[in-house]
Amino acid sequence: MSSIHFRLLLVATLVLMGFVGITGWALETAFRDASKIALQEKLQSYVYALLAAADVDAEGKMQLPEHLPEPRFSQPDSGLYAVVTTADGKLFWRSRSSLGIKVLDAPSIAAGQTRFQRRDGFFLFSHGVEWEDDSGNNQAFAFSVAEQVQSFDQQFSRFRLSLWLWLGGLAVALLLVQAMVLRWGLRPLRQVEADLKAIHGGQLQCLQEVYPRELQGLTSSLNALMEHVGAIQERYRNSLDDLVHSLKTPLSYLGSVLQDKSTTGEQLRPVMMEQLQRMDHIVQHQLRRAAVAARTTLVTPVAVAPVVERLLTTLEKIYAHKELEVVQSLNPTAVFRGDEADLMEVLGNLLENAFKYANSKVRISVDINNGLLVTIEDDGTGIPSGQWESALQRGKRADETVSGQGIGLAVASEIITLYGGVLEAMEAEAGGLKLCIRFPVTDPMLIPTT
Repeated sequence: MSSIHFRLLLVATLVLMGFVGITGWALETAFRDASKIALQEKLQSYVYALLAAADVDAEGKMQLPEHLPEPRFSQPDSGLYAVVTTADGKLFWRSRSSLGIKVLDAPSIAAGQTRFQRRDGFFLFSHGVEWEDDSGNNQAFAFSVAEQVQSFDQQFSRFRLSLWLWLGGLAVALLLVQAMVLRWGLRPLRQVEADLKAIHGGQLQCLQEVYPRELQGLTSSLNALMEHVGAIQERYRNSLDDLVHSLKTPLSYLGSVLQDKSTTGEQLRPVMMEQLQRMDHIVQHQLRRAAVAARTTLVTPVAVAPVVERLLTTLEKIYAHKELEVVQSLNPTAVFRGDEADLMEVLGNLLENAFKYANSKVRISVDINNGLLVTIEDDGTGIPSGQWESALQRGKRADETVSGQGIGLAVASEIITLYGGVLEAMEAEAGGLKLCIRFPVTDPMLIPTT
């Protein structure tokens, strides 16, 4: 059951079948109850008609006419029967329609009471009365009217057949409509599948269709993931180009030294060690750049405040001799949607530079302002405003890296750029350097870009 369309259609079918079944049962029950009530009222009216037709004979006793207004009482085996019994259950009178058939055993019933029941293939309504004759004697009678159940059952069967035919037809029609609605509703998913196949075949570069709002998060994430994969490949190519370009200089220098016949073995040794260390540093740096570029975007958000607190604890121990005042304002809800190691690299570089060059105070704040905002200030000598832009940029060649504040800024700026953020440098109020890190609004994932 891997098809969403099949799953939804199956669930809709089961729900519809349950609804139709309950509806049919409820309508059947309501119709049966209403029919029984109508039949009871009809039989009761016949009893009242019998009471109205009752009269007294010459001796003052009750008598009933042979012919009643309802013609079915006069037709043999008509299906409608009437009997009158005495208190001890003896037959006192019966309609002509009951001649030739077994007389109903009418129940004994007290005067003023009524009873409606189904038994022996009949619906029977009985009403107890007390008749006073001319001599003042009271005698109890039970007036009973019965109708065969065949007509009621046939009527109910016709209603049931008609009901289920209509409900079944409506259920089939609704299922067809539901299937068409599901097909129309799931069409965007099929479009996404077709577009992904087109991307796999090289006809498209990304998902370009305008999709429903419910799929925009998925398609945006897929586009971002494909863009990120492309960025990784491009980054690796650039890293290899930078590595080749950076290794040319030390290799050329080593070649020229080795070709110089006047260079002795003692002179060659330190030169070789220096250039080998330089090449090792170049390789390690390029590998680190490639690793940062290859971070996955599908990561759990990292709380920023604990990371800052751990870094401050370490740096305060390292620079304890400077007795710096550290002012911090950390929003506990601020998170970084990326790799924790990259966050440590960025904040570690920038905070270390602040501790290194501060005279007496370092200030750091972490807040949420249209995204993640981190501000780091010191009261050191700062960087001249004309050098801010160059200090935040790393040259194309990795062998330009040397120790110092500018390099820390460049490394941090490169990682921040990979995560779509911005690093800004400006003069602090205390005269030192103020750095602001701004990451965009935190979507379900923060997508690094090159």
